[in-house]
Amino acid sequence: MNRIHKNLSAGRWNNFSLAEQLANVGSEAGRAINWRGKNAEFSNLAAERALELAELTISDPKNRRRLKELTRMREMLADYFFGSNEYSSSDQLWQKYFLSFNWAARKDK
Repeated sequence: MNRIHKNLSAGRWNNFSLAEQLANVGSEAGRAINWRGKNAEFSNLAAERALELAELTISDPKNRRRLKELTRMREMLADYFFGSNEYSSSDQLWQKYFLSFNWAARKDK
């Protein structure tokens, strides 16, 4: 796989809290949602970045106790953007899911 976030995958990502990590995943997912219907290429690129950040979050050792939720979230994101939306996700569901992590990440600062 060609890494998009080379600096983050080199270890810097693991310095972020889980809330910060998921807020960043949510930012890219939000970009993908916002570009849907306007520019498919930009939407797909943002979705790919979101999935890469989700994978980095999953591989972070401090998150190993949350692997079930994190891997399911990544699976559902991939299904929503690139699959058949088997889980019946929606733009609003993803925006609501990630909003709480934005609040938590800001609260910690």
